[in-house]
Amino acid sequence: MQIITLFNKLMNIRTIFIIIFSLFLLNSCGIYKRSDVKDNPINDADKRAKNIDEGKGFSLGGLGRKGSGTFEFASSNEMWRATIETLDFVPLSSADYGGGIIISDWYSNEENSLESYKITVVFLSNEIRADGLDVKIHKKKCGNNFSCKVVEQTSSLNTEIKLAILKKAAILKTNATKKRVEENGSYRVTPIKKK
Repeated sequence: MQIITLFNKLMNIRTIFIIIFSLFLLNSCGIYKRSDVKDNPINDADKRAKNIDEGKGFSLGGLGRKGSGTFEFASSNEMWRATIETLDFVPLSSADYGGGIIISDWYSNEENSLESYKITVVFLSNEIRADGLDVKIHKKKCGNNFSCKVVEQTSSLNTEIKLAILKKAAILKTNATKKRVEENGSYRVTPIKKK
C-alpha cells in the first residue's frame, strides 16, 4: 500500500514539474507577448491590414486550387461586368463567377405571352475575345393547355448578344487602362539623344 501512495506522490510531483517546465518553455519562446492597446488596432479591418503588412497570416499554398488558371475578382473582370450590364434587362437566376456561368430566368417581353426565353452565357476565358464566351438561348413555347416545349434557339440574337458583350468589355477595358495611366502617369517614350 505504501508503494502505491509513494508512486502516486511521485506522479503528482512529475505532473507538476512537467506543467511548470511547459509554462517556462512557452513563456521563453515568446508565444505570450504582452502588448499595449495603443500599439494594436481595435478595428478588424485595421488588424487584417496590419497582419498583411507584417507578413502574418495563414496560407495553404496551392492546396485546394483547381486547375492552373488565374482568375480575377468579378468586379475587375471586364467580360463578366460587360455581360452583367448587357443582360440587365432580364432577371438573373444564377451568376456563378467561380464556375464562369450566368443564367437568366425565363423572360418574356409581353405579360401574357406563351413564349419565353432563357439566356445562358458560359465564360471560356478571362480574355476579351470572340471564343472567350459562349451564348446560348433557349426558347420555351407553351400551348393553350400549358404544355410547354423547350428548344435551343440558334439565331442572329446569339451573335448580337455576344458582340454587345465584347464591345462593352472592350470599352470597359479601355476606360480602366486610361484610368490607370492617369493615376500612374502616362506611357511616354523618351527619344535617345545622339551624341
